[in-house]
Parts: sequence; C-alpha cells; structure tokens
Amino acid sequence: MPDIDERRPIAVTMGDPAGVGPEVAARAWTARREHGLPPFVAIGDIAAVEAVWDGPVARVGDMEQAVRAFDTALPVWHLEDSGPLLPGHPTPAGATCALHALETGIGLTRTGASGALVTGSVSKHALHGIGYTHPGQTEFIAERCGVTATNAVMMLAGPALRVVPLTVHIPLADVPERLTAELIVAKARIVARGLSRDFGIAAPRIAIAGLNPHAGENGQLGDEEIRIIAPAVAQLADENIVIDGPLAADALFAPGIREQYDAILCGYHDQALAPFKALHFHDGVNLTLGLPIIRTSPDHGTAFDIAGTGRADAGPTIAAIAMAARMAAARERSCAPAK
Repeated sequence: MPDIDERRPIAVTMGDPAGVGPEVAARAWTARREHGLPPFVAIGDIAAVEAVWDGPVARVGDMEQAVRAFDTALPVWHLEDSGPLLPGHPTPAGATCALHALETGIGLTRTGASGALVTGSVSKHALHGIGYTHPGQTEFIAERCGVTATNAVMMLAGPALRVVPLTVHIPLADVPERLTAELIVAKARIVARGLSRDFGIAAPRIAIAGLNPHAGENGQLGDEEIRIIAPAVAQLADENIVIDGPLAADALFAPGIREQYDAILCGYHDQALAPFKALHFHDGVNLTLGLPIIRTSPDHGTAFDIAGTGRADAGPTIAAIAMAARMAAARERSCAPAK
C-alpha cells in the first residue's frame, strides 16, 4: 500500500443501511491485511453492521480512536439509529442516515481529518422520498466542495482500463445534441490534470472514441466526428494535451490498443461502461475527478435483493478503498514542495 498518512483514516460511508454497504465495509475490514488496506472508518448506523456481521466493532467519535481501534475491530463512526432494520427493505429513516453519513464523510475529508472519501451505495428513490433533489451522490459532493457539477468528472478505473463517459445518464437519442466540442475540451482537461495529480502519470496519454460506427467513416456514417470531436482534439493538442482520436470504438478496447492509453473518453454511458464492466465487474472503481478531495466508490448499487444473505461481494469496496489510498498518496506527492 502506498505511503499515506495513517493518522488520517479513509472515511467509508456505508450508504443505505438496508443495502449491502454495511456488510461489504465489514468484510473489507476482515480482508484488510490480505489486501494491505490502510486504516479506514465506516460511517453510519452501527446497528446496520451488527445486523449482518458478528465480527468486532468499535464505536468511535474521532479519528485518533479510529486509528487505535483499526487493528482489532472495525471502527464505526455512529451517527444515529436508523430505526428498525430489515436488510433489503429501505426506509425513510435509513435514507436519512445515509445522507447524514455522506455529509459527515465529506466534512471529515474536506477538513483533512480523513485522507479520502469512499462512498457506499444509496437508493436514489429512497433519498428523493426524503426531499433529496440531487441526481446522485456526485452532484451533492461537488456542491459541498464548491465545484459545479459539470466540473466533477466521473471516471471508471480498474487495473486494465480507465474510461470516462462524456455524457452520462441521458437517453441515447439526446447524446448527439449534448456532446459538444466545449464539453469534450473541458472534461479532457480535467482528466489530464487528474491523471497527473491523482495517479502520478507525468505525461498522460488519452484516447477519444468516435460516436458513430467506424468513427463515422469520413462522414458517411455520421458527421459528429468531423464537426465536434476532431476540432476538440485539435484544440487539446494545441494545449499540449496528448490525445488521439476520434478512434473507432469497436477496436479501441482491444488489449493491444487500450494499453497504449491512460484513459479513454467515450461519447455515452454504455460505450464506456460495457467494456469496462466486461473487464472489471468485480474490481471496478467509480471515482470523481475535479474535486478538492479524493472520492471513490464501489461500482455497484445497493443490491437490496441480496442484502443480509452473506452473498455480497466485498471486492469492489476493497478496490475502492485501495484506490482511494493510492490516489491520496499521489496527490500528496504532487502537492509536496520541491526539495
């Protein structure tokens, strides 16, 4: 594990207490030595952990307590009783607890008490039921950090591939209108800076996929590549950002091609996530670039259907904690004064 400040444990929000978040946080602690995980503290309702796990738990109220407890018990920053708990059955009280956990994790990380933030999965439906108006957690975190949502860039990262969907949760029919040269340039700048600052890549190489089959075939199969993507690539090249494209997406993710790039920009959600999940379904990490803090998340949902059954896979949470630690260490190095 990278050289990080273990006095600043990673803040891991458990997400919805009726989901798999409490269980996978606990199982990540069980696997801490096997995977070399740094100290972390789970944030949420301690009863949610005890309902699905019989391992050692330590209630903590500050980070020094969390560090002292970590070797022998899972430190839990207990916030509130989320009411009667039944795994797999979300409630308004549970959604409120999840939101408070997120707010607490952001606060601990923004103040430097925590070295990074790992967010457990929440139910957007349950959150909206208590008056939450943000589309997801990313937009909420960005707002709390003073960053506009458009400057918070979602990246999916794994050992073999990093992808960035330039448009995210919109209908496919709306993509050609939303995908602009300005959007590409803005997000590519954030990606290039993030690869350098948070991954320690001195001269990152980026690729951008074409939107149409065969990258438009010189305009015969669509002209977005000519009108939108190519001018954006030219502008980025003028800014000394190394970027290739638009490249045909059907070949871009082949092993010998994708390995040439540190990140691949994709026009729409499934163009990025389909190949990514084929490679990294069990160890993929969702992270946010462009924030003043490090934020990662396991790339899965609440999984209410298997909550409490012991079948939840802790691999994505372990990967998210490990990646948060590596990114935090890289950022500390990039921000350290020259000797």
